[in-house]
Amino acid sequence: MSTVTSSPRRWWALVAIVLSVLTVGFDTTILNVALPTLAADLNAGNDDLQWIVNAYVLVFAGLLLPMGALGDRYGRKRLLMAGLLLFAGASLIAVFAGDAGQVIAARALMGVGGAILTPLTMAVLPVMFEPHERGKAISLATMGMGIGLPLGPIIGGYLLKHFWWGSIFVINVPVALVALVAVALLVPESRSSAPKRVDFIGAALSTLGLVLLVYGVIEAPARGWTDARVLTGLAAGAVLLAIFALAERRAAEPMIDLKLFRKPRFAWGTAAGTMGSFALFGMLFILPQYLQAVRGDDSLGVGLRLLPLIAGLFVGAPLGERVARLTVTRVPIAAGLLLGAVGMALGARTDVGSGYGFVATWLLIGGAGIGLALTPAMDAVLGALPRDEAGSGTAITMTLRQVGGALGVALLGSLTSAIYRDRLGTAPETAKQSISAAVAIATRTGDQALALAARSAFVDAMSVVLLVCAAIAVVGAALVALFLPGAQPAKRGEESVDELARVA
Repeated sequence: MSTVTSSPRRWWALVAIVLSVLTVGFDTTILNVALPTLAADLNAGNDDLQWIVNAYVLVFAGLLLPMGALGDRYGRKRLLMAGLLLFAGASLIAVFAGDAGQVIAARALMGVGGAILTPLTMAVLPVMFEPHERGKAISLATMGMGIGLPLGPIIGGYLLKHFWWGSIFVINVPVALVALVAVALLVPESRSSAPKRVDFIGAALSTLGLVLLVYGVIEAPARGWTDARVLTGLAAGAVLLAIFALAERRAAEPMIDLKLFRKPRFAWGTAAGTMGSFALFGMLFILPQYLQAVRGDDSLGVGLRLLPLIAGLFVGAPLGERVARLTVTRVPIAAGLLLGAVGMALGARTDVGSGYGFVATWLLIGGAGIGLALTPAMDAVLGALPRDEAGSGTAITMTLRQVGGALGVALLGSLTSAIYRDRLGTAPETAKQSISAAVAIATRTGDQALALAARSAFVDAMSVVLLVCAAIAVVGAALVALFLPGAQPAKRGEESVDELARVA
């Protein structure tokens, strides 16, 4: 019998997977470019704009865990196709939206699609690729995710310059539909051989708990960490997730198997991926603001100037897979996190007068380090997962990475704001709200001293943020070196090909 893992079609199927993650990847950043246009054309206030962004994030984070488990039960290919169709349909709703409320609703539906696609695109890889090929497949999928980050501002800037605001959502439709056809034709169906019953209580607890926790995290920078709404969200989310964990431990058929964390490769692979994501999210949080407000680049220019970071990911991801095969998994993960820390520490030396050549250099180094670490970290996770739990297990890892990234942005946002305000000293209160506000005031009044002070204050804040990210990466490297087992990917589990290619 011909098997999935022996068919050359598996590499074309991987193209379908890359298209799926690319769909989600560039949509995340394309919206940031369009917010000023949406504010003007839809008469949207700051609260509306915040919810246009957060509606996606909240739904996405809340549904990752149950969607991974549902894929294991009902079929990962089937759910992938549903996710792509939902993402395309929600994008069309956004295109024809007449007000901010309709855009918010469409973004929430897109969050459902993203929550389906994110864990299941990785969960199907063990079905299509044997252990010795899986690292290469993961590196290509990682590069697909990475290329979406700068594509958002580049594509968004071009579309907004030549078309109307709805065009930023139109672009999702053909990409998602091409991916849908490719998945339908090329990706094999797979599901658990012993499907569990649907754990509605676990799904409700995890979804509501994650939504409340992430809501508290994303509201904290604007409202303050002591705000009643923030504290309520954080506390309620933590309590519900604790109840969820207790319920899952006692359930006869839990939605996710928390015993997976007893497996060192899964636990430390997940930890490494989360710390790497924290560092990457930190750079992506601070860099666009620096490029736009300090250097004066427009939206399109910001996207183009992020390309060295993505080039680094493109170099690091396949290199991590190769090094892991030649040595042991912990070597490229620890080395990658350390290299990323070097890049970020170098970035902390950036000042107001630094040329872009210097910035591009440390972006390239930082991106290469993160790419070097993320591919073998994900491979370690997938290699530790039972085939029947690939969806739910991957969802745990992706959820922790997303929540860790959101928490990182919130903490780093608060840190940036505190340092920026402190450095500005006696400047007008309005100028202390953000670097963009200060530059706008300085431009309107001709106060060049304020502009220089604001740029210097922001660069100081950026330096501290990059050092914090570097420190997190160094800690991650040390933990991985100490605790991650050293099994080689090619020597892991000699499952039969029939087991690897279990097709429904």
